[in-house]
Amino acid sequence: MNTCDLIIKKRNGGELTEREYAYLVNGYVKGAIPDYQMSAFLMSVYFTGMTETETLFLTNEMINSGDTLDLRGISGIKADKHSTGGVGDKTSLALCPMLASVGIKMAKMSGRGLGHTGGTIDKLESFPGLTTSIDGERFIRQANEVGFVIAGQTAHLVPADKKLYALRDVTGTVDIMPLIVSSIMSKKLASGADIIILDVKTGSGAFMKKEEDSFELARQMVALGKNAGKKTVAVVSDMDEPLGFAVGNALEVKEAIDVLRGESAGKLRELCLTLGSCVLQEAGFAENEAGARRTLEKSITDGSALRKLAEFVKAQGGDERAVYDVSMLPAAPLQTVLPSPKSGYIGKIRADGVGRACIVLGGGRETKDSAIDLSVGVVLNKKVGDYVNQGESLAVVHASDASRAEEAKKLLLGCYDICDAAPKSRPFIRGIVR
Repeated sequence: MNTCDLIIKKRNGGELTEREYAYLVNGYVKGAIPDYQMSAFLMSVYFTGMTETETLFLTNEMINSGDTLDLRGISGIKADKHSTGGVGDKTSLALCPMLASVGIKMAKMSGRGLGHTGGTIDKLESFPGLTTSIDGERFIRQANEVGFVIAGQTAHLVPADKKLYALRDVTGTVDIMPLIVSSIMSKKLASGADIIILDVKTGSGAFMKKEEDSFELARQMVALGKNAGKKTVAVVSDMDEPLGFAVGNALEVKEAIDVLRGESAGKLRELCLTLGSCVLQEAGFAENEAGARRTLEKSITDGSALRKLAEFVKAQGGDERAVYDVSMLPAAPLQTVLPSPKSGYIGKIRADGVGRACIVLGGGRETKDSAIDLSVGVVLNKKVGDYVNQGESLAVVHASDASRAEEAKKLLLGCYDICDAAPKSRPFIRGIVR
Protein backbone atom coordinates (compact mmCIF):
# COMPACT_ATOMS: atom_id res chain seq x y z
CA MET A 1 0.00 0.00 0.00
CA ASN A 2 1.33 3.45 -0.91
CA THR A 3 0.57 6.63 1.04
CA CYS A 4 0.79 8.89 -2.00
CA ASP A 5 -1.75 6.72 -3.84
CA LEU A 6 -4.18 7.12 -0.91
CA ILE A 7 -3.69 10.90 -0.89
CA ILE A 8 -4.49 11.02 -4.61
CA LYS A 9 -7.51 8.72 -4.16
CA LYS A 10 -8.97 10.98 -1.49
CA ARG A 11 -8.04 14.15 -3.40
CA ASN A 12 -10.06 12.84 -6.34
CA GLY A 13 -13.10 12.18 -4.15
CA GLY A 14 -12.59 8.45 -3.64
CA GLU A 15 -13.84 6.46 -0.65
CA LEU A 16 -11.12 4.72 1.35
CA THR A 17 -11.52 1.24 2.81
CA GLU A 18 -11.17 0.11 6.41
CA ARG A 19 -7.81 -1.44 5.58
CA GLU A 20 -6.58 1.80 4.03
CA TYR A 21 -7.51 3.83 7.10
CA ALA A 22 -5.76 1.27 9.29
CA TYR A 23 -2.64 1.72 7.17
CA LEU A 24 -2.77 5.52 7.44
CA VAL A 25 -3.45 5.76 11.18
CA ASN A 26 -1.00 3.03 12.23
CA GLY A 27 1.68 4.37 9.91
CA TYR A 28 1.33 7.91 11.21
CA VAL A 29 1.30 6.95 14.90
CA LYS A 30 4.39 4.76 14.44
CA GLY A 31 6.22 7.46 12.46
CA ALA A 32 6.33 5.58 9.16
CA ILE A 33 4.15 8.25 7.50
CA PRO A 34 5.68 11.75 7.86
CA ASP A 35 3.82 14.92 8.80
CA TYR A 36 3.95 16.34 5.28
CA GLN A 37 2.12 13.35 3.80
CA MET A 38 -0.51 13.25 6.55
CA SER A 39 -0.99 17.01 6.13
CA ALA A 40 -1.66 16.47 2.42
CA PHE A 41 -4.18 13.75 3.25
CA LEU A 42 -5.97 15.98 5.79
CA MET A 43 -6.21 18.79 3.24
CA SER A 44 -7.64 16.31 0.72
CA VAL A 45 -10.32 15.44 3.29
CA TYR A 46 -10.95 19.16 3.80
CA PHE A 47 -11.92 19.58 0.16
CA THR A 48 -13.60 16.22 -0.60
CA GLY A 49 -15.08 15.14 2.74
CA MET A 50 -15.68 11.64 4.10
CA THR A 51 -18.67 9.32 4.11
CA GLU A 52 -20.23 8.15 7.39
CA THR A 53 -18.68 4.74 6.79
CA GLU A 54 -15.24 6.29 6.33
CA THR A 55 -15.69 8.32 9.50
CA LEU A 56 -16.49 5.12 11.39
CA PHE A 57 -13.42 3.39 9.93
CA LEU A 58 -11.17 6.30 10.93
CA THR A 59 -12.68 6.49 14.41
CA ASN A 60 -12.21 2.76 15.04
CA GLU A 61 -8.58 2.92 13.98
CA MET A 62 -8.00 5.91 16.27
CA ILE A 63 -9.53 3.93 19.14
CA ASN A 64 -7.32 0.95 18.33
CA SER A 65 -4.20 3.15 18.43
CA GLY A 66 -4.08 2.98 22.24
CA ASP A 67 -5.76 1.74 25.39
CA THR A 68 -9.51 1.50 25.93
CA LEU A 69 -11.38 1.50 29.22
CA ASP A 70 -12.89 -1.84 30.18
CA LEU A 71 -15.94 -0.95 32.28
CA ARG A 72 -17.32 -4.48 32.52
CA GLY A 73 -16.33 -4.50 36.19
CA ILE A 74 -18.84 -1.72 36.87
CA SER A 75 -22.32 -2.99 37.62
CA GLY A 76 -25.41 -1.39 36.09
CA ILE A 77 -25.74 1.08 33.25
CA LYS A 78 -22.77 3.31 32.52
CA ALA A 79 -23.13 6.74 30.93
CA ASP A 80 -20.67 9.36 29.74
CA LYS A 81 -21.25 13.00 28.90
CA HIS A 82 -19.31 15.27 26.57
CA SER A 83 -19.59 18.99 25.91
CA THR A 84 -18.14 20.61 22.80
CA GLY A 85 -16.90 23.42 25.05
CA GLY A 86 -18.04 26.84 26.11
CA VAL A 87 -17.82 29.60 28.69
CA GLY A 88 -19.12 28.96 32.19
CA ASP A 89 -19.92 25.33 31.38
CA LYS A 90 -19.95 23.56 34.72
CA THR A 91 -22.68 21.10 33.73
CA SER A 92 -20.82 17.89 34.67
CA LEU A 93 -20.43 19.10 38.26
CA ALA A 94 -24.20 19.11 38.74
CA LEU A 95 -25.34 16.49 36.21
CA CYS A 96 -23.09 13.62 37.33
CA PRO A 97 -24.23 13.60 40.99
CA MET A 98 -27.87 13.95 39.89
CA LEU A 99 -27.62 10.89 37.65
CA ALA A 100 -25.50 8.89 40.10
CA SER A 101 -28.02 9.52 42.88
CA VAL A 102 -30.77 7.85 40.81
CA GLY A 103 -28.75 4.79 39.80
CA ILE A 104 -26.82 5.68 36.62
CA LYS A 105 -23.08 5.03 36.88
CA MET A 106 -21.06 8.01 35.59
CA ALA A 107 -17.53 6.83 34.77
CA LYS A 108 -15.96 9.84 33.13
CA MET A 109 -12.58 11.02 31.90
CA SER A 110 -12.22 14.77 31.47
CA GLY A 111 -9.63 17.30 30.42
CA ARG A 112 -8.26 20.64 31.48
CA GLY A 113 -9.27 23.97 30.03
CA LEU A 114 -7.43 25.68 27.19
CA GLY A 115 -8.15 29.17 25.91
CA HIS A 116 -11.54 30.64 26.81
CA THR A 117 -13.17 27.25 27.48
CA GLY A 118 -12.88 25.84 30.98
CA GLY A 119 -12.00 22.27 31.95
CA THR A 120 -13.83 20.02 34.41
CA ILE A 121 -10.56 18.82 35.95
CA ASP A 122 -9.49 22.37 36.83
CA LYS A 123 -12.85 23.13 38.39
CA LEU A 124 -12.77 19.97 40.52
CA GLU A 125 -9.33 20.87 41.87
CA SER A 126 -11.00 23.84 43.59
CA PHE A 127 -11.99 21.30 46.27
CA PRO A 128 -9.12 21.18 48.81
CA GLY A 129 -7.16 17.93 48.44
CA LEU A 130 -9.15 16.46 45.55
CA THR A 131 -7.17 14.44 43.00
CA THR A 132 -8.16 13.32 39.52
CA SER A 133 -5.10 11.08 39.07
CA ILE A 134 -6.79 7.73 39.52
CA ASP A 135 -5.54 4.29 38.47
CA GLY A 136 -7.75 1.75 36.71
CA GLU A 137 -8.56 -0.39 39.75
CA ARG A 138 -9.58 2.60 41.86
CA PHE A 139 -11.59 4.00 38.92
CA ILE A 140 -13.73 0.84 38.74
CA ARG A 141 -14.09 0.53 42.51
CA GLN A 142 -15.22 4.13 42.97
CA ALA A 143 -17.73 3.89 40.13
CA ASN A 144 -19.29 0.87 41.85
CA GLU A 145 -19.20 2.25 45.38
CA VAL A 146 -20.00 5.93 44.82
CA GLY A 147 -21.79 5.87 41.49
CA PHE A 148 -19.51 8.27 39.70
CA VAL A 149 -15.87 9.00 39.14
CA ILE A 150 -14.08 11.69 37.13
CA ALA A 151 -10.44 11.17 36.23
CA GLY A 152 -7.93 13.04 34.12
CA GLN A 153 -7.42 11.79 30.58
CA THR A 154 -4.58 9.33 30.12
CA ALA A 155 -2.01 9.81 27.36
CA HIS A 156 -2.52 6.18 26.36
CA LEU A 157 -6.19 6.73 25.44
CA VAL A 158 -6.50 7.39 21.68
CA PRO A 159 -2.93 8.64 21.10
CA ALA A 160 -3.69 8.95 17.37
CA ASP A 161 -6.13 11.77 18.13
CA LYS A 162 -3.55 13.72 20.12
CA LYS A 163 -1.01 13.45 17.28
CA LEU A 164 -3.51 14.18 14.51
CA TYR A 165 -5.04 17.16 16.33
CA ALA A 166 -1.62 18.74 16.88
CA LEU A 167 -1.01 18.47 13.13
CA ARG A 168 -4.47 19.81 12.23
CA ASP A 169 -3.91 22.76 14.55
CA VAL A 170 -0.93 24.00 12.52
CA THR A 171 -2.11 23.10 9.00
CA GLY A 172 -5.48 24.85 8.78
CA THR A 173 -7.43 21.58 8.96
CA VAL A 174 -9.15 21.85 12.36
CA ASP A 175 -12.62 22.76 11.05
CA ILE A 176 -13.32 19.57 9.09
CA MET A 177 -16.61 18.06 10.23
CA PRO A 178 -15.76 14.32 9.94
CA LEU A 179 -12.40 14.87 11.65
CA ILE A 180 -14.08 16.79 14.49
CA VAL A 181 -16.57 13.93 14.84
CA SER A 182 -13.80 11.30 14.90
CA SER A 183 -11.75 13.30 17.41
CA ILE A 184 -14.62 13.61 19.89
CA MET A 185 -16.22 10.21 19.41
CA SER A 186 -12.99 8.19 19.42
CA LYS A 187 -12.37 9.30 23.02
CA LYS A 188 -15.98 8.73 24.05
CA LEU A 189 -16.17 5.27 22.48
CA ALA A 190 -12.79 4.30 23.94
CA SER A 191 -14.15 5.21 27.37
CA GLY A 192 -16.52 2.25 27.28
CA ALA A 193 -19.88 3.70 28.42
CA ASP A 194 -23.26 2.20 27.42
CA ILE A 195 -24.85 5.62 26.85
CA ILE A 196 -23.19 8.73 25.43
CA ILE A 197 -24.90 12.09 25.95
CA LEU A 198 -23.48 14.98 23.92
CA ASP A 199 -23.96 18.66 24.76
CA VAL A 200 -23.30 20.46 21.48
CA LYS A 201 -22.93 24.23 21.91
CA THR A 202 -23.83 26.85 19.34
CA GLY A 203 -23.11 30.59 19.28
CA SER A 204 -20.33 33.09 19.90
CA GLY A 205 -18.71 31.15 22.74
CA ALA A 206 -18.93 27.78 20.98
CA PHE A 207 -16.64 25.95 18.59
CA MET A 208 -19.51 25.92 16.10
CA LYS A 209 -20.80 29.48 15.70
CA LYS A 210 -23.68 28.68 13.31
CA GLU A 211 -26.71 26.72 14.47
CA GLU A 212 -26.90 24.66 11.28
CA ASP A 213 -23.27 23.57 11.75
CA SER A 214 -23.97 22.60 15.36
CA PHE A 215 -26.93 20.45 14.33
CA GLU A 216 -24.87 18.80 11.58
CA LEU A 217 -22.11 18.03 14.10
CA ALA A 218 -24.71 16.59 16.47
CA ARG A 219 -26.26 14.49 13.71
CA GLN A 220 -22.94 13.06 12.59
CA MET A 221 -21.79 12.23 16.13
CA VAL A 222 -25.08 10.51 16.96
CA ALA A 223 -24.93 8.54 13.71
CA LEU A 224 -21.36 7.46 14.45
CA GLY A 225 -22.22 6.46 18.01
CA LYS A 226 -25.15 4.35 16.86
CA ASN A 227 -23.09 2.79 14.06
CA ALA A 228 -20.59 1.82 16.77
CA GLY A 229 -23.38 0.15 18.77
CA LYS A 230 -23.79 2.79 21.48
CA LYS A 231 -26.93 4.58 22.62
CA THR A 232 -26.13 8.17 21.68
CA VAL A 233 -28.12 11.40 22.04
CA ALA A 234 -27.10 15.02 21.40
CA VAL A 235 -28.62 18.18 22.84
CA VAL A 236 -27.89 21.43 20.99
CA SER A 237 -27.79 24.33 23.48
CA ASP A 238 -27.06 28.05 23.32
CA MET A 239 -23.61 29.51 23.95
CA ASP A 240 -24.20 33.05 22.67
CA GLU A 241 -23.85 34.11 26.29
CA PRO A 242 -22.05 32.29 29.13
CA LEU A 243 -23.88 29.37 30.69
CA GLY A 244 -25.25 30.43 34.05
CA PHE A 245 -23.83 33.41 35.91
CA ALA A 246 -20.33 32.34 37.01
CA VAL A 247 -17.20 32.11 34.85
CA GLY A 248 -14.07 30.93 36.65
CA ASN A 249 -13.17 27.65 38.31
CA ALA A 250 -14.14 27.94 42.00
CA LEU A 251 -16.97 30.36 41.15
CA GLU A 252 -18.45 27.77 38.78
CA VAL A 253 -18.18 25.06 41.43
CA LYS A 254 -20.19 27.28 43.77
CA GLU A 255 -22.88 27.77 41.12
CA ALA A 256 -23.12 24.02 40.46
CA ILE A 257 -23.57 23.50 44.19
CA ASP A 258 -26.34 26.12 44.16
CA VAL A 259 -28.16 24.04 41.54
CA LEU A 260 -27.86 20.88 43.66
CA ARG A 261 -29.12 22.82 46.69
CA GLY A 262 -32.18 23.89 44.73
CA GLU A 263 -31.14 27.53 44.97
CA SER A 264 -30.82 28.10 41.21
CA ALA A 265 -33.54 27.60 38.59
CA GLY A 266 -31.75 29.10 35.61
CA LYS A 267 -30.43 27.73 32.35
CA LEU A 268 -27.75 25.59 34.01
CA ARG A 269 -30.43 23.64 35.87
CA GLU A 270 -32.50 23.40 32.68
CA LEU A 271 -29.56 21.99 30.73
CA CYS A 272 -28.83 19.40 33.44
CA LEU A 273 -32.47 18.31 33.50
CA THR A 274 -32.59 18.05 29.70
CA LEU A 275 -29.37 16.06 29.40
CA GLY A 276 -30.21 13.89 32.38
CA SER A 277 -33.70 13.16 31.06
CA CYS A 278 -32.20 11.91 27.79
CA VAL A 279 -29.94 9.54 29.72
CA LEU A 280 -32.75 8.17 31.91
CA GLN A 281 -34.96 7.54 28.88
CA GLU A 282 -32.16 5.77 26.98
CA ALA A 283 -31.43 3.67 30.09
CA GLY A 284 -35.08 2.67 30.43
CA PHE A 285 -35.35 4.40 33.82
CA ALA A 286 -38.22 6.60 32.59
CA GLU A 287 -40.93 6.20 29.98
CA ASN A 288 -40.95 9.84 28.92
CA GLU A 289 -39.26 13.18 29.49
CA ALA A 290 -41.76 14.33 32.11
CA GLY A 291 -41.14 11.26 34.26
CA ALA A 292 -37.39 11.57 33.87
CA ARG A 293 -37.42 15.21 34.91
CA ARG A 294 -39.50 14.42 38.01
CA THR A 295 -36.93 11.81 39.04
CA LEU A 296 -34.04 14.24 38.64
CA GLU A 297 -35.88 17.10 40.35
CA LYS A 298 -36.54 14.82 43.32
CA SER A 299 -32.79 14.16 43.64
CA ILE A 300 -32.41 17.91 44.20
CA THR A 301 -35.33 18.44 46.55
CA ASP A 302 -34.50 15.46 48.77
CA GLY A 303 -30.79 16.37 48.92
CA SER A 304 -29.54 13.06 47.51
CA ALA A 305 -27.70 14.69 44.57
CA LEU A 306 -25.84 17.10 46.87
CA ARG A 307 -24.92 14.23 49.22
CA LYS A 308 -23.66 12.26 46.23
CA LEU A 309 -21.35 15.15 45.27
CA ALA A 310 -19.94 15.21 48.81
CA GLU A 311 -19.43 11.44 48.68
CA PHE A 312 -17.58 11.82 45.37
CA VAL A 313 -15.33 14.60 46.69
CA LYS A 314 -14.38 12.52 49.73
CA ALA A 315 -13.71 9.42 47.60
CA GLN A 316 -11.25 11.39 45.45
CA GLY A 317 -9.32 12.71 48.44
CA GLY A 318 -11.04 16.06 48.79
CA ASP A 319 -12.58 17.74 51.82
CA GLU A 320 -16.31 17.06 51.46
CA ARG A 321 -17.12 19.82 53.97
CA ALA A 322 -16.54 22.31 51.13
CA VAL A 323 -19.71 21.00 49.45
CA TYR A 324 -21.73 22.31 52.39
CA ASP A 325 -19.50 25.30 53.23
CA VAL A 326 -18.38 26.95 49.99
CA SER A 327 -16.28 29.49 51.93
CA MET A 328 -13.67 26.71 52.02
CA LEU A 329 -13.23 27.00 48.23
CA PRO A 330 -10.59 29.37 46.80
CA ALA A 331 -11.66 33.03 46.92
CA ALA A 332 -10.03 36.00 45.20
CA PRO A 333 -8.82 38.83 47.46
CA LEU A 334 -10.45 41.56 45.36
CA GLN A 335 -14.06 41.88 44.14
CA THR A 336 -14.96 44.92 42.09
CA VAL A 337 -18.19 45.94 40.37
CA LEU A 338 -18.50 46.60 36.64
CA PRO A 339 -21.08 49.45 36.38
CA SER A 340 -23.30 49.82 33.35
CA PRO A 341 -22.37 52.82 31.17
CA LYS A 342 -26.03 53.46 30.31
CA SER A 343 -29.58 52.28 30.89
CA GLY A 344 -31.31 49.78 28.62
CA TYR A 345 -31.84 46.11 27.86
CA ILE A 346 -28.98 43.63 27.59
CA GLY A 347 -29.11 42.68 23.93
CA LYS A 348 -25.99 40.52 23.79
CA ILE A 349 -23.15 39.23 25.98
CA ARG A 350 -20.31 37.86 23.85
CA ALA A 351 -19.38 34.64 25.60
CA ASP A 352 -15.92 34.35 24.04
CA GLY A 353 -15.06 37.86 25.26
CA VAL A 354 -16.08 36.99 28.82
CA GLY A 355 -13.84 33.94 28.55
CA ARG A 356 -10.92 36.09 27.44
CA ALA A 357 -11.50 38.41 30.40
CA CYS A 358 -11.21 35.37 32.66
CA ILE A 359 -7.87 34.52 31.02
CA VAL A 360 -6.63 38.08 31.71
CA LEU A 361 -7.53 37.54 35.36
CA GLY A 362 -5.42 34.36 35.40
CA GLY A 363 -8.33 31.91 35.40
CA GLY A 364 -7.65 30.34 32.00
CA ARG A 365 -4.75 29.01 29.94
CA GLU A 366 -3.04 30.55 26.94
CA THR A 367 -1.02 27.32 26.53
CA LYS A 368 -1.47 23.82 27.95
CA ASP A 369 1.38 24.44 30.44
CA SER A 370 0.02 27.72 31.84
CA ALA A 371 -0.63 27.89 35.58
CA ILE A 372 -4.09 29.11 36.54
CA ASP A 373 -5.64 30.87 39.52
CA LEU A 374 -8.66 28.85 40.64
CA SER A 375 -10.13 31.75 42.64
CA VAL A 376 -10.58 34.42 39.96
CA GLY A 377 -13.35 35.02 37.45
CA VAL A 378 -16.54 36.91 36.72
CA VAL A 379 -20.05 36.68 38.15
CA LEU A 380 -22.66 38.18 35.82
CA ASN A 381 -25.47 40.09 37.51
CA LYS A 382 -27.37 40.78 34.29
CA LYS A 383 -28.07 38.38 31.43
CA VAL A 384 -29.50 38.84 27.94
CA GLY A 385 -33.02 40.34 28.11
CA ASP A 386 -32.55 41.93 31.53
CA TYR A 387 -33.00 45.68 32.03
CA VAL A 388 -30.13 47.59 33.62
CA ASN A 389 -29.95 51.16 34.94
CA GLN A 390 -26.93 53.37 34.32
CA GLY A 391 -24.41 52.74 37.09
CA GLU A 392 -26.03 49.46 38.11
CA SER A 393 -23.79 46.40 38.37
CA LEU A 394 -23.45 44.38 35.17
CA ALA A 395 -21.01 41.96 36.80
CA VAL A 396 -18.61 41.48 39.68
CA VAL A 397 -14.97 40.82 38.81
CA HIS A 398 -13.05 38.54 41.19
CA ALA A 399 -9.34 39.33 40.82
CA SER A 400 -5.95 38.84 42.42
CA ASP A 401 -5.00 42.52 42.03
CA ALA A 402 -6.39 45.86 40.85
CA SER A 403 -4.47 46.05 37.55
CA ARG A 404 -5.80 42.71 36.32
CA ALA A 405 -9.29 43.68 37.47
CA GLU A 406 -9.22 46.93 35.45
CA GLU A 407 -7.94 45.18 32.32
CA ALA A 408 -10.66 42.56 32.62
CA LYS A 409 -13.35 45.22 33.13
CA LYS A 410 -12.34 46.96 29.90
CA LEU A 411 -12.69 43.69 28.02
CA LEU A 412 -16.04 42.94 29.67
CA LEU A 413 -17.54 46.28 28.68
CA GLY A 414 -16.86 45.38 25.07
CA CYS A 415 -18.85 42.15 25.49
CA TYR A 416 -22.16 43.93 26.21
CA ASP A 417 -24.65 45.38 23.77
CA ILE A 418 -27.16 47.56 25.65
CA CYS A 419 -30.27 48.39 23.60
CA ASP A 420 -33.36 50.57 23.94
CA ALA A 421 -35.70 47.66 23.21
CA ALA A 422 -35.76 44.16 24.68
CA PRO A 423 -34.16 41.60 22.34
CA LYS A 424 -36.22 38.88 20.75
CA SER A 425 -35.99 35.79 22.92
CA ARG A 426 -34.66 32.54 21.49
CA PRO A 427 -34.96 29.05 22.98
CA PHE A 428 -32.02 28.00 25.14
CA ILE A 429 -32.34 24.34 24.15
CA ARG A 430 -32.25 24.51 20.37
CA GLY A 431 -33.09 20.84 19.81
CA ILE A 432 -32.38 17.18 20.54
CA VAL A 433 -30.87 14.76 18.03
CA ARG A 434 -31.62 11.11 18.77
